[in-house]
Amino acid sequence: MRIILLFFFLYTVALGCYAQTNKEPVAIFEFGGASSWNVKSGSAYGYSVSAEVTPIENWLELEMGVSRLYSSGSNFTEIDVLFKKPWDISKKFEFMAGIGPAWSHEKGSHSWSGEAALDLMWWPWPRRRIGWYVEPAYEYGFSSGHERSLGMSAGLLISVP
Repeated sequence: MRIILLFFFLYTVALGCYAQTNKEPVAIFEFGGASSWNVKSGSAYGYSVSAEVTPIENWLELEMGVSRLYSSGSNFTEIDVLFKKPWDISKKFEFMAGIGPAWSHEKGSHSWSGEAALDLMWWPWPRRRIGWYVEPAYEYGFSSGHERSLGMSAGLLISVP
């Protein structure tokens, strides 16, 4: 877990340096609940932590997330990196669509998959320091079983100016 936290810190510092203007925060952190429904193995619930930076304003946002999900008799960790295109719907709402790789670890085995996600952010206050997000996702496994799953995470946004 310490290695993951160290990686999050280095990721945020290194990529956050590319924020284009004072309008964009250095990083946005997402903390929330997560769920996943796998076509073969059923549902799992847990939590998700993500960090997001904007290397190219209005064009590219990078998000790295770690999720820990639990189901009956099993639990697993997933790490994903998403490349997102942002759109400002209004002063309070932002929408993003993204794709990227994901890595899962469960009971000594690991697998790679591709993930596509939609992200809706709501910033209720004008300074955009604290907000809420909802992020549905679809995942397709590259291993021999080609597992597919639908996921959802939702929670709190905290921006770092």
